[in-house]
Amino acid sequence: MARSIGLDVGNRRIGVAVSDTLKVIARPLDVIDRKRQDALQSINQLVKSQLADEVIVGYPWNADGSAGSQARQVEAFVAQLRALLDVPIHLCDERYSTGEAIEILETRRRKDRVAHEDAIAAAVILQRYLDQLHPIESDQLEEEDHPATE
Repeated sequence: MARSIGLDVGNRRIGVAVSDTLKVIARPLDVIDRKRQDALQSINQLVKSQLADEVIVGYPWNADGSAGSQARQVEAFVAQLRALLDVPIHLCDERYSTGEAIEILETRRRKDRVAHEDAIAAAVILQRYLDQLHPIESDQLEEEDHPATE
């Protein structure tokens, strides 16, 4: 079974995450430095090496739900990706994903945080998408909280 790749596209770095083959759990994978690496080719190689069948890109809506200048930059990048990749590309709301990543990293040293923040933000974005694919029904939660006895 194939995996999903998640991207947190920034001006300097792109955080990359990957799902498990069941598409249930996302994990940070890498950070692409856009000044040192060809981002499009790096993503193309990751899609192939991870056997990904889709790419999920964080879309930076403003807090009020409007699309700003950063959203237009992401749209331009996604257009380039679509021309290169042979897999579907989906946009996923990335609002507050960096804040969630920072909370996850609070226990790490500052130097480590910066190095991993973008990849963890990509994992947060990808996990949001995966959670939409596999919603938990309220009756499943009740069964898990109170397992049936025989």
